[in-house]
Parts: sequence; C-alpha cells; structure tokens
Amino acid sequence: MTQNHIRPWRNIERRQSRRIHVGPVPVGGGAPISVQTMTNTLTHDVKATVEQVLRCAEAGADIVRVSVPDEDSSRALREIVRESPVPIVADIHFHYRRGIEAAEAGAACLRINPGNIGSPERVREVIKAARDHGCSMRIGVNAGSLERHLLEKYGEPCPEAMIESGLDHIRILEDNDFHEFKISVKASDVFLAAAAYQGLAEATDAPIHLGITEAGGLMSGTVKSAIGLGNLLWMGIGDTLRVSLSADPVEEVKVGFEILKSLGLRHRGVNIISCPSCARQGFDVIKTVEVLEKRLEHIKTPMSLSIIGCVVNGPGEALMTDLGFTGGGAGSGMVYMAGRQHHKLGNEGMVDHIVELVEKRAAEIEAERAAEAEAAGQAAE
Repeated sequence: MTQNHIRPWRNIERRQSRRIHVGPVPVGGGAPISVQTMTNTLTHDVKATVEQVLRCAEAGADIVRVSVPDEDSSRALREIVRESPVPIVADIHFHYRRGIEAAEAGAACLRINPGNIGSPERVREVIKAARDHGCSMRIGVNAGSLERHLLEKYGEPCPEAMIESGLDHIRILEDNDFHEFKISVKASDVFLAAAAYQGLAEATDAPIHLGITEAGGLMSGTVKSAIGLGNLLWMGIGDTLRVSLSADPVEEVKVGFEILKSLGLRHRGVNIISCPSCARQGFDVIKTVEVLEKRLEHIKTPMSLSIIGCVVNGPGEALMTDLGFTGGGAGSGMVYMAGRQHHKLGNEGMVDHIVELVEKRAAEIEAERAAEAEAAGQAAE
C-alpha cells in the first residue's frame, strides 16, 4: 500500500471558488493549488531577473511575481515575460501607469489595490488595459498598509478591517464589470492572517491567494508559514499560495510544495520519509538523507521513499511508500518496493543504488501515464 492509496480521513474538502486564469495557469474552481514566489533582483536588470525566474520555474514555481516600481522596470518587463517559462505577475503600488504598462508588456496578472491608484478614471484605465490584454488581477490587502479610514474606524489592524478593505476593493472591480481577480489578506501575525482569511472565504467566492507576509528567515519563516498556511489549507481555504521568506526565492517554492505535499494537496518529486536517527540506526541516516535530497532534486514525478535506520519502524513505513530502505545489521539493510521486501543491500553502495531505483521507477510511472493518456485519446476519438 503506497501513499497514493485514498483514505477517507485524509481528504480535505476544498472551498468552492470561481475559476480565473493567470496566463495558462487556472486558479480556483477546484484547480490544483498553484505555488508562487517573487523575484528579489532589480527588475530592470533583465539578465539577473530572468535567471532567477528560470531557477524558480525549475524548482516547480507555477507563477512568478516581479516588482514594477518605475519606468525602467516596465521596459524590462516585456523581455522578462518573453523569456519566462511561467506566467509573470507584475507587482504594482500606487502608480496606475505602471499597471497599464505591465498589462501592455504581457504580464499575466497585476498585483494591485484598485483603491490605491487614484481617481475612478485611472482605475478604469487600468481595468481596460487588463481586459484588453487578457490580464487578471490580484487584490493584495496587507495588515501593514491598511487604509487610514479603516485604521481610524477599528483602531488597529484587525480581521474585520482587512476583510472590509478587501471587499471594498472587490466592489471597485465588480462595479467596472471586471471579475478576473483573486484576493489575499496577508499579515505577519499568524492569528490575524488566519482569522482574516476565514472571514474573507465566507464573504466572497473569489479565488484566494494565501500568504503569511514578512514571515522571517528560512527556518522561522518556514515554521510560521507551515502553521498559518497549513491550517487554512486544512480547512479547505486557498487556491494559490506564496511562502514569504527572507531567503532565496527557490526556497520559497520548495517550502510551498512541502506544505502542500504534507497535506496531500500537491505531489511533485520525491517525498522522503526518514527517521531522526538514534543509537539503533544501522547506517548514518542524517547524512544519507541529506545526500539523497540533493541527488533526487531532478525527479519531478510524485513518489514516496522511506529511509529508516532500523527495523523498529522501518518495515511499517515501507508498507506505505513506493520505495524504502530499512537499516539492519552487519553493514546492510533491506530494500522495499511497493511495500514488500525485495532484496538486501549493503550500506556502502546504498545511495547510488537507491537513486538508480528511484530514477527507474519514475521512468516507469511516466511511461504508464503516457500510455494511459494515449488510450484515453484513442477512446475519445
């Protein structure tokens, strides 16, 4: 029995939202939860920005956002969009002209707050540019930049203020008959963000972009994001997400997928189940897992691999993974395939052998998928 076996108590019932598109990527309406990140290069440095976008895409990012604060960035955006293998979101603040330029440059989505870009006429101009160029929008409410009148009304950033801000911005777009938008209500405080998102999910059917903003560094930000986003996803809330870390954007993508994988919402690459190790271990578990994580980064096919140091939990974990290795005695252990004991393996060559097995199984799975797709196509004809 592998991790792909469906168990009723594992299922998450996702909130029903309407579907929009960010370029070719569907968001909402039951589509897979997409993983986003944001570049931290200077956008006008096209070479550096494109290189970072490519690394993020290779790591699995479905969508990448870039900041467009000035005219130089607007001019660079066209080439960035042309070189990117994934849809580009243009991050716009206050300057309505940047929004129009970004839509014209081919951005798939504008991250914008329509109430912050000036008069109703300017808002209509941005909406027209988005509509004319097939560009969706994200309303991005942030606890740290709420409108002054809402802070005066509520006294401080709170879920009610964030929800009201979001609904006000939604109303502006809907009054202009624009419905290709998603929305976020981010905060650095996990409790504040979670409460705001829960209230928002009840108040609109718009797709929801999840995020804990300014979450912190790689370690602390990962923990905070896993708690905040994990709980919301567990409740079925969220159609796309970005993990905000003071780290390489590639790490944001990796953490985003790990959160989704842990909840069974997305599967990409090898999911390694490993023990923390102890005096019973038959091999160096920590070093082995560290090496395997690096060696298996190129595998995109969803698979599970258990690496357990001893026979206390090893056989049981192997029952639920596609491949497994359990440490034994005398410098060797047992390889499991599809939950069954398959052959013994010496510790000395285990990493190379496990990598070979994973690559072989991944190729088999892809071949099976291709055959199924071909059969389905023939049946449709």
